[in-house]
Amino acid sequence: MSEAEPLADPSLPRPVIAIVGPTAVGKSSVAEGLASLLGGEIVSADSMQVYRGMDIGTAKQPPDKRGVPYHCVDLVDPGAPYSAALYQRHARAAFADIRARGLVPVLVGGTGLYVRAALDEMEFPMGEYVSPVRTAIEAQGEALGREGLHRLLAERDPASAALIHPNNVRRVVRALELLETGGPTYADQAAHFADRRAAVPAVLIGLTMERPALYARIDARVDAMLASGLLEEVAALVGAGYRDALTATQAIGYKELLPVLERGADLGEAVCAIKQATRRYAKRQLTWFRADPRVSWIDVTELSPAAAVSAARALVESRESD
Repeated sequence: MSEAEPLADPSLPRPVIAIVGPTAVGKSSVAEGLASLLGGEIVSADSMQVYRGMDIGTAKQPPDKRGVPYHCVDLVDPGAPYSAALYQRHARAAFADIRARGLVPVLVGGTGLYVRAALDEMEFPMGEYVSPVRTAIEAQGEALGREGLHRLLAERDPASAALIHPNNVRRVVRALELLETGGPTYADQAAHFADRRAAVPAVLIGLTMERPALYARIDARVDAMLASGLLEEVAALVGAGYRDALTATQAIGYKELLPVLERGADLGEAVCAIKQATRRYAKRQLTWFRADPRVSWIDVTELSPAAAVSAARALVESRESD
């Protein structure tokens, strides 16, 4: 790679470069390559990498292997309240900091809502920042069960309930919380978010891969996580008191291993469940990002990491010249 090319005039910043796509497709490698070439720094858009101590299971790049500085990782302890609204604040502050030094922000991640929060016009009710009623609603959910909690939402806000599957307890809780805090309902927010209006100039590049190749990479990544100590990481989180932290137990790779630690469940079956859940998540990520017409796609199935970086750079340059 050539030497980094910092911007000569910080008053004329390049757009944010956003690298998106499914898990395990190689986003971090391409993002780091572009950041090194263009004189940039990484801004993570991963809803689980904001948590300290959740490293292996979130595929967080270790500090000693980062080729450029990273922002928006290790922000809070597991279980601490965090939201897309808080992420929006952190991401935009990171953009401003990077640009103030004449560099290029490179946003990378697969959490679609976080990418949109960083780049688009999205206003959040104050309830997104502080949730004094969330704990009470979660306790109510423990008593009623997921079906009962969803029925409660259907009684109070049928439009929002129709958009949320009963199994998605976190969103059901969020919808009820919005009702309690007096903000826009979940349905109102969904309608608002469907209208994409950019707040931050950006070039969005999506990485994709033929499905068998992507699934093979997912399987290999999960195996590598276990070999690197994922089970021990989960045990450490439990030992630190984060067993019941909603964020920790919802992360793929963590909740599946809890039965292994607590009940002696079969590790092989848990690993298979992690791989299956990760493949399903990758499909949801692709569906989300393919719905955004601003994303220019690169099929990296046959590309080496260096070739993928070159293809992404060419796309950036062509989009910037439009």
